[in-house]
Amino acid sequence: MPGLQRAVRAAVYAKLEARVPAFARVPALMQAVELQAKRHMRRAIKDPELLAKVTPRYRAGCKRILISNAWYPALAADDVDLVTDPIARVTADAVVTADGTERPVDVIVVATGFHVTDPPIAAHVTGRDGRTLADHWADHGMAAYKGTTVHGFPNYFQVVGPNTALGHSSMIFIIESQVRYVVDAVRTMRARGLAAVEPTAEAERSWTGAVQERMRPTVWTTGGCASWYLDRFGNNTTLWPGQTFTFRHHLARFDAEQYAVAPLDPSTAPATAPSTEKENQPA
Repeated sequence: MPGLQRAVRAAVYAKLEARVPAFARVPALMQAVELQAKRHMRRAIKDPELLAKVTPRYRAGCKRILISNAWYPALAADDVDLVTDPIARVTADAVVTADGTERPVDVIVVATGFHVTDPPIAAHVTGRDGRTLADHWADHGMAAYKGTTVHGFPNYFQVVGPNTALGHSSMIFIIESQVRYVVDAVRTMRARGLAAVEPTAEAERSWTGAVQERMRPTVWTTGGCASWYLDRFGNNTTLWPGQTFTFRHHLARFDAEQYAVAPLDPSTAPATAPSTEKENQPA
């Protein structure tokens, strides 16, 4: 029943998008989530000391939320010890924590997180002036026009770029939106005979400024935690601070007027189309 399938998918999508106000506008709404999570923890963990260790001291949603019914029961198992003391050093056959306790180990699994705000690929992408993307972002952190193109890097299109990840829904919707934007860019370049396109500095600056302004009241900024969403400057250059359908709206077409373009004929100088500031800024 395709109609029913689409209705169920639409209901799931709407439910996820309904979370955005709590994440991005009024983090105090997360109190309801916190109460539910604490009840879940108390049901799974009876040891008061362990319960205290696993209870967050920051607003729900500030860090990535783990949706699982098995995590806390696993921590409460008799053959599991949760150690939260910092690691002082690792010896040939043990881990020594800051309190001096030495714990013999056979295997150490190091889970250091994601390279999100300093993506390794950035060191391998070179721009118009010979600088790498990593060099370009070194002084101010990641930034890209609509999370997809970067000033100074002609014909560079990035999927899952700065401020395109999500804290509330599926990344596939965002990726599909970016792919459509890139396809339309290629189509536009072919139709207009363009050799290169590059977002203007003003377009990128306006877009990035508006995104960071929207980020200020979010739970990721105000929730009281340090997460991998934040870069070394304290800015959230990872997540999109709004509904996914607004992101898709902004990338519905390739807006060539926000780009410096170079025609295929090398004898013709590159032209910069006029900027429309309103189109640069996320709603």
